[in-house]
Amino acid sequence: MENEDLVPSGVAEAAPPPLPSSPAVSVSHLHKVYGDKIAVDDLTFSVPRGCFFGFLGPNGAGKTTTIKMLMGLAAASSGTIELLGLPMPEQALAIKRQIGLVPDDTLLFDHLTGLEFLEFVGRMYSLPGQVARERARELMALFEMDNEQRTLIWQYSKGMRKRVAMAAALIHRPKLFLMDEPFEGVDVVGARLMKDILQDLVKGGATIFLTTHVLEVVERLCDRVAIIHEGKLVIDDTLTNLRHGTETLEDIFVRAVGGSRLREHLEWL
Repeated sequence: MENEDLVPSGVAEAAPPPLPSSPAVSVSHLHKVYGDKIAVDDLTFSVPRGCFFGFLGPNGAGKTTTIKMLMGLAAASSGTIELLGLPMPEQALAIKRQIGLVPDDTLLFDHLTGLEFLEFVGRMYSLPGQVARERARELMALFEMDNEQRTLIWQYSKGMRKRVAMAAALIHRPKLFLMDEPFEGVDVVGARLMKDILQDLVKGGATIFLTTHVLEVVERLCDRVAIIHEGKLVIDDTLTNLRHGTETLEDIFVRAVGGSRLREHLEWL
């Protein structure tokens, strides 16, 4: 699909602008401690602008804690975060004007329609009323929800809520997207649509930071991958460099987090 067919007017450009020298995401010696539990342990990595970045790890590895710190929803115990060259949380407001967020919990306004919610989000980002309305209609069409414009969000399926959440993240033309499990609960057709949209956004110069348990999605979409385990970074490289022979991303992931140990005490199986 071509960019102009997928992305509504004003959301992405046909050709990416020149990329500034600073990374889209820069994390240095990041720690997060909850009581006596270390959730994130001395995390350091960077994401180039215009990159589709997959951030992976087993359950409890620290993925969601990390992305919450990037989103400004949790404070770091120590270390530094820069998004688009600006420090978080010191420049949180300026950063949030330039990023699109799709959190794991799609916190939408259940008693609005999808169209009303998108228009509301556009107005929150200071879009003029007419522009917000036009973009909301275009995004509902883009996400194939034209027939749901008058349906209240509380009646939506989980997959439909994910589509609206992603549409809301697009409406102000952000430069960076932070997405925590955006495909969870989305059917095959919806997931394919969302993947195509994300690929076109990256072609248009956006940067996407994605967490997901669906490794097939990462293999298909991402340029670069980081894997964390028990709060520590264990892999940070391009997919091209990580692959050896017929090895899959699943093989790489299991090896990195020590998954081969899982069968040691279950020989009776």
